[in-house]
Amino acid sequence: MKFLYIDMTNSGISGDMLLASLLGLVPDSDVILNELKGLKKHLSGVSKLDIRLENPKRFRIQLNQLKIDIKENKDRRTAKTLKNSLNEFLTSQKVTDSAKNYANKVLNSLIQAEGEVHGEVNENIHLHELSSVDTLIDILGATFVLDKIGGFEENFKVFCSEIPLGSGTINTAHGLLPVPAPATAKILEKSDLIIRGGPIDSELVTPTGAALLVNLNPKFLEFPPEMKLIKLIYSTGQKNFKNFLNILRLFYGERKELGNSAESHIFDKYLEQVTVLETDVDDVTGEVLGNFIEKFQKEKILDLQIFPGLTKKNRPSHIIRILCYPRYKFEIIEKIILELGTLGVRFNTIKRVCIDRKIEKQIIEINGKNFGLNFKISYIESEKGREIVNIKPEYEDLKRISELSGLTVKKLQAIAKSQVKQILNNK
Repeated sequence: MKFLYIDMTNSGISGDMLLASLLGLVPDSDVILNELKGLKKHLSGVSKLDIRLENPKRFRIQLNQLKIDIKENKDRRTAKTLKNSLNEFLTSQKVTDSAKNYANKVLNSLIQAEGEVHGEVNENIHLHELSSVDTLIDILGATFVLDKIGGFEENFKVFCSEIPLGSGTINTAHGLLPVPAPATAKILEKSDLIIRGGPIDSELVTPTGAALLVNLNPKFLEFPPEMKLIKLIYSTGQKNFKNFLNILRLFYGERKELGNSAESHIFDKYLEQVTVLETDVDDVTGEVLGNFIEKFQKEKILDLQIFPGLTKKNRPSHIIRILCYPRYKFEIIEKIILELGTLGVRFNTIKRVCIDRKIEKQIIEINGKNFGLNFKISYIESEKGREIVNIKPEYEDLKRISELSGLTVKKLQAIAKSQVKQILNNK
């Protein structure tokens, strides 16, 4: 299994910055850059195109930095023009279908975002700054490198840090706009990535950088995953700040499966990070705890447990334990403190294996009446197919049907068992 972790904590992301990093992963970066110069033949209006990879030093660290010299007239370029040029160029290169698909998805993301911002989604929309040939350079260059290192294969996983957006305003063809640019925001809206404002007054994420990242479908991790590090690449963009590194880090590595068992391979894809929150309270009444549980059922938590305990002063207490995704931990900690009046909350981010599950609705008949009952089906997907682990009727549905039918929840559970057999026979 190959891993790519994109650390944007001290940089944000732009197309040229990501491409500069990726070029450090292949021995023939000059060959790729020379191929990209051929774009001049596929996009009208380009009179000069020179691309090179430089290695400046910043804070005594050698970096990759892409330098592009362009002379072009892009006034009449539409989205359709860029798409035609992109695909003409891809057809002339030896790349996989997956690579072609990725390049088109990135460009389509940019076109769709601009269209949604202006309320006119069509191929004749003008992309202004994004219509430059350097947009295609970033997209195609990243596509070529990823294709060479197997980045579109199933055994290649991409992860990334949170994304600092910057702040302030930027000058665009439409005038002065707030950071992030509207197109950037539209692209990020369609992802599950974690963003934050700041930490400096400048644009740190460009639309092309966002589109390249989002279409890799990366999984958010606060830190790089466990792996054998093959290469760590540092890159930078065209901006230089006094109090901000502006250095993107690319961790490239691999991890071999533990042993040869099928289980270790299967469960690897079910790994995810969760945060465990804990606090002890010894001065809270049962009514307050009951209200706390009821309120937190509507919060962004995965589970909540309360255990009886005894403190060092021999006072009866309760241990509150909550499971959530790392991105929500501080939001939930604040609510725990306000609701319970506790002075502190412990937290620890760990890994867990969480298998697939889905909800399937079945109809059960009771005394001539039909009731909808949802079943939670948990399962494992492997090369052998789908293996059912458990099928369980949803308690809230059982409670609702019990109130309507007059039957006890226990009796309804027995009726539901026959439905379980039916579900299993259909799998």
